[in-house]
Amino acid sequence: MLIRINAQNPQPRLIRRVVEVLGDGGIIAYPTDTVYGFGCSLYQKKAIERIYLIKRSEKNRPFSFICADLKDISLYCQVTNYAYKIMKRLLPGPYTFVLEGTRLVPKIMLTKRKTAGIRVPNNPICLALVKELGHPIITTSAKLPDGEVLYDPADIDRHLGKSLDLVIDGGMLVSEPSSVIDLTGDTPKVLRKGKGDVSFFE
Repeated sequence: MLIRINAQNPQPRLIRRVVEVLGDGGIIAYPTDTVYGFGCSLYQKKAIERIYLIKRSEKNRPFSFICADLKDISLYCQVTNYAYKIMKRLLPGPYTFVLEGTRLVPKIMLTKRKTAGIRVPNNPICLALVKELGHPIITTSAKLPDGEVLYDPADIDRHLGKSLDLVIDGGMLVSEPSSVIDLTGDTPKVLRKGKGDVSFFE
C-alpha cells in the first residue's frame, strides 16, 4: 500500500495510520534526510527478522535505529559529555552515530561490542513517526537484494510492495547515505563518509 504524506507538514491522521501498522508489527518504507529506508518498531523482533530476509542481509550486521531527539538517545545509548556536544551540534542531520547500547536495546540490534547505530534524521515524516510511536524505529536503506538503492517510492512499491505493509511517498530522494561516526572511544572515528560533512573530524 502506497500513501502520500506531506514531506514538510506531515498530516497527523496519516502519521497515526502508519504508527498503527508499526505497532501491529508491520514493515514500512519511509523517507529520511538521505535515502528511503525500511523500518519497523524496535521492539518487533519478527518484523526485524523480516527486514533481514527482504534485504538478504547477514544478522551479524545490526541495523541502525531512529530516535526522536538527544533526550531520546540517552535512554537507549551511553552518551559521554563529548558525544553529547558533537550530537547536539550535528543533529538532526545525515549522520549515524555508533554508541554503546543500554538495556532498553534488544540484543538483535547490538553488535558483539554491544554498540548500536543511532540516527536523528532531518526529516519531518520520520521524526513525526518516532514521536507518535513513542520509541525508536529501525532504519536501513531501501535496497533490492542485489544492492540497487531505490530512490522513488513508486519503484519501492512496485518491486517490494508485497513484502512491505506500507510504503510512504514523501517525494523522490536521490542522495548519499549518512556519514557514520563512532563515538565509543575517547575521540570520534569516521567509519563512513556520506552526506554529512565529516571534515571537522579529520
